[in-house]
Amino acid sequence: MDIIFLLKGLLIGFTVAAPVGPIGILCINRTLSKGRLTGFVSGLGAASADAIYGCIAAFGLTFITSFLISQKLWLQLIGGLFLCYLGIQTYRSRPADHSASARGGGLLKSYTSVFFLTVTNPMTILFFIGIFSGIGLGKSSFDLMSALLMVTGVFVGSAAWWLSLSFGMNLFRKKFSNDSLAWINRLSGIIVFGFGVFALLRLL
Repeated sequence: MDIIFLLKGLLIGFTVAAPVGPIGILCINRTLSKGRLTGFVSGLGAASADAIYGCIAAFGLTFITSFLISQKLWLQLIGGLFLCYLGIQTYRSRPADHSASARGGGLLKSYTSVFFLTVTNPMTILFFIGIFSGIGLGKSSFDLMSALLMVTGVFVGSAAWWLSLSFGMNLFRKKFSNDSLAWINRLSGIIVFGFGVFALLRLL
């Protein structure tokens, strides 16, 4: 039965990652402008944050959950401001001539920026708590291995989505000129900045 929890985790992780929001826009933009590796590594940042929230929900770390929810407004403020910053950076960025130019510090920055953006959304943990409770992880028959497999599945499922998205979008990369990619950067930057403004307006 343990393999069932892994498969459920895969489905949950893939489902959480699939909706195209600000993170999806960023990963698509980075794939088109800098190559599939940068896009995929950016997505891994989101997958890692999803796995952390999955751990918190699966292992019933109520203290951390309560703290994150109590700091919802501050996290939303930080996340909104960071989205605005990323939107401006994306708008001003120039497409790389070759995808291989994305190395070292550039990949680390791509990973950490999306990880930070994802982890500042504490409402994600409520989603995982609801899903995990619904499939029985909160019952007295709680099994450590089942929880570990579930969280592993969440990470792998989320990573699989970002892998397919980055490699899929990379197929179109050569169809765009540098001028076209520059306009895509501007449009993506405006959209991401708009998500940030919307997040800040929700605080009012």
